[in-house]
Amino acid sequence: MNRLPSTTKPERPFLDWPVATDASGWNATVALLGIRHSEPYGHDPFPNDQSKAPAAIRAMSQSFCYNPAHWDFDVGGDLASSLPSHVDMGDVAFDGGNYDAYAADVTARVRHVWSRGAQLIVLGGDHGVTIPVVDALDAVGEPVHILHVDAHLDWREEVGGVRRGYSSPLQWASKVEAVSGMTQIGLRAIGSARAREVQAARAYGSQLFSAEDIHARGMDPVLATIPEGRAVYVTIDADGLDPTEMPAVMAPTPGGIYFRQLAPLLRAVARRNRIVGMDIVEIAPSYDFANGLTCIGAGRLILNVLGASWVEGGAWQRARS
Repeated sequence: MNRLPSTTKPERPFLDWPVATDASGWNATVALLGIRHSEPYGHDPFPNDQSKAPAAIRAMSQSFCYNPAHWDFDVGGDLASSLPSHVDMGDVAFDGGNYDAYAADVTARVRHVWSRGAQLIVLGGDHGVTIPVVDALDAVGEPVHILHVDAHLDWREEVGGVRRGYSSPLQWASKVEAVSGMTQIGLRAIGSARAREVQAARAYGSQLFSAEDIHARGMDPVLATIPEGRAVYVTIDADGLDPTEMPAVMAPTPGGIYFRQLAPLLRAVARRNRIVGMDIVEIAPSYDFANGLTCIGAGRLILNVLGASWVEGGAWQRARS
C-alpha cells in the first residue's frame, strides 16, 4: 500500500509504550492513535480544548497504571504478562486546512491497523473524530456492533452545513455498511437532538438507554442488546459518565452513569466479544482541576478494555490462542 504520512510523536507515549509514527513501520497487536481534530464548526474555536486531551491522557499514565507488572484488581491480572505487542502511533496532525484530506488520512491509517488484525485504541479529540474511524470498519472483515456511551444522541445530519462534527458521529455510523447495529447508553437531559433525530435513531434500530434506565435496571439489559461473539466498536464520550467522576467536559450534566457501572459492562463485553476498537473523546483538559481525575478515569476505562480483552478468558486472548 502507499506510504502514509507520519504522525506527530507524543511528548510522553501512552504507558511509555514504544512509539512508531510511521504507520507502515510497526508490527504490533494493539495500536493506540491520537486524533485531535474533527471537522470544525464555524462557531467553535479552532483548535478546541478537547484537542489537548490525547497528550493530557498520556501524561497521566503513571496515575492510572503505576506499573503494568503490578496486579490490576479490575481485571484480575497484570498487563505486563497478558498484553501482547503494543505501540503508540502518535497523533494525526491537522493544521485547520483541507479537512477532507485529513479525514482520508485518518481513515487510511485506521484501515491499515485493522487490516493487520490489530486492536485499536483512539484518544480524541471531540466526538467528530469517531467519523473517519468508523469509515474504516470495512477493514475489520466482519459486521461490527457499536456501543456508544454519551449524554447525547449525536444523530444530527448536519450543523451549520458541517456533516462530520461532534453532533453527528452516530448518525454517520448508521450509514456505514459494516455497522450491524448500535447500543447507546447514558442519554439524559437536553442536547442537540430534536424529536426527528430520536425518531430516526429508533427507526434505524438503535437500542437507546437513558442514564435513568441504567440506574433503575442495571447493565444486564444493555448487554443483552449486543450480539454475543459479534465484533464491537466502543465509543465513549466522557460526558456520558457523571461529572462527579469525569468533570472535565464542556457539557457537564448531573445524573450520569458511574465508573462502577460502566467498567464491569466493558469487561463483560470484552470477554464475550472481540472489541476491535475503542475511542474516548470530549475531555477538556483545561477543566480537569481535580488532580487529573477525568484523564485518569479515561485511562482506567481503556485498561479495563485491554485487560479484559487479553487476560485469560478474554475474547482477543481466545482468538489468538
